[in-house]
Amino acid sequence: MKAFHPSLSLVAASWLAALIPSTCTRAADWPMWGGTPSRNQASTATGLPDAWDVKTRKNIKWAADLGSQAYGNPVVAGGKVFVGTNNELERNPKYKGDHGVVMCFRESDGKFLWQIAHAKLPSGRVNDWPEQGVCSSAFVEGDRLYYTSNRCQLVCLDTEGFSDGENDGPFTGEKKDEQGESDPDIVWILDMMDELGVFPHNLAVCSPVGFGDLIFENTSNGVDEAHLNIPSPRAPSFIAVNKKTGQVVWEDASPGEKILHGQWSNPSCGLINGRPQVVFAGGDGWVYAFELETGKPIWKFDCNPKDSVYILGGRGTKSYIIATPVIHENKVYIAVGQDPEHGEGPGHLWCIHATGTGDVTETGRVWHYGDSDFHRTLSTVAIAGGLVFASDLSGYLNCLDAATGKPYWKHDLEAAVWGSPYVVDGRVIIGDEDGDVAVFEASKEKKLLFQTNMGSAVYSTPVFANGVLFIGSKSQLFAIAAPK
Repeated sequence: MKAFHPSLSLVAASWLAALIPSTCTRAADWPMWGGTPSRNQASTATGLPDAWDVKTRKNIKWAADLGSQAYGNPVVAGGKVFVGTNNELERNPKYKGDHGVVMCFRESDGKFLWQIAHAKLPSGRVNDWPEQGVCSSAFVEGDRLYYTSNRCQLVCLDTEGFSDGENDGPFTGEKKDEQGESDPDIVWILDMMDELGVFPHNLAVCSPVGFGDLIFENTSNGVDEAHLNIPSPRAPSFIAVNKKTGQVVWEDASPGEKILHGQWSNPSCGLINGRPQVVFAGGDGWVYAFELETGKPIWKFDCNPKDSVYILGGRGTKSYIIATPVIHENKVYIAVGQDPEHGEGPGHLWCIHATGTGDVTETGRVWHYGDSDFHRTLSTVAIAGGLVFASDLSGYLNCLDAATGKPYWKHDLEAAVWGSPYVVDGRVIIGDEDGDVAVFEASKEKKLLFQTNMGSAVYSTPVFANGVLFIGSKSQLFAIAAPK
């Protein structure tokens, strides 16, 4: 483990109850996956439009074309919207064919500002699945944007691109006089394959989170193409990186030889019983918590029943974790899942009292919801008003009591769900693979308020920022707002 950068020595004193990022341009922005480091998919904002329609353009403020596959969630910060996609649109003629892309749009009117394009890895689908683009959602702080590229790189960009006339460094692989205003300004790149020996399975997708001087990242280390071996068991699965330099501060190789398939979850940060922690979900189905400063392990929790068995192709009862841990009131909420290609299967949603140390699988269990009631999921929960809203890949949206896990209602969306439920203005919004978006009242009683179709599959999660609802479909980004 590497030595700690000392700038976080008083980190606990600077944490706010709502875990607002340390440098957020505007309070009403949504600058990362989950909005804040705790990753709760819920907002206290108001002003959500009651209805919209992409065909008639009712309440559609603007729409922007993306590639043909967009899985990365939009983030909104500093008057800009950033979203990951592929290169089907070929906005920049310098980049032809399959690339991973992050696009930047002006928040007010959807004007395209700049993009970055990453060539596919030559090893092919074992490390970099064709046409999937950049699936990471960015973390934005001030004029810096951090995300994971399809090439298993942790990338830091200047949010202004080259429009500010500056070439920020220390990255030296670009020449200012060869860059146009639509090109990116790269600050630094950490190549996790070359520098850390990571072997990403299918695709690196982590949406990083930051606090203080550190960025926290799941490296996506996984199995080989035959799904039989782990090429790099000693490579780190979890890392902390200096925001300014891109240098690794600490690393952890858990779960090592026990990785089941891939590692596609995202880390969260929060105060648990007054102690700042970073929480990772591993490719073995365990949740791990570490000290922010040192990477010292604090606790871990097994999210699979002891009698569960993993079988190649998803036929078993044991799963890893794709969803993001949510930290809320000294508890962590997390559910297990598998690659969508493995289909449906039994799932487990856990509420963990995460104040202990060591293995807290028995002592930390608050409640469990699963087996025949809940299926494998890719989705992160939303918690608001004492309620947990959780969706699964099978297309069910569940409402449960946050304290006890008591189920209140379930709704069949009749299509697979890849994104997550999102709570804002007293309502729950969720999209599905058929392109439908449903809006429910965020209450103990099921009340479907509105439903519409976005024109193509919705794999991402809606975001509400500065009075505007942003929804990314497979090929377009929509800004939705009622006229003022």
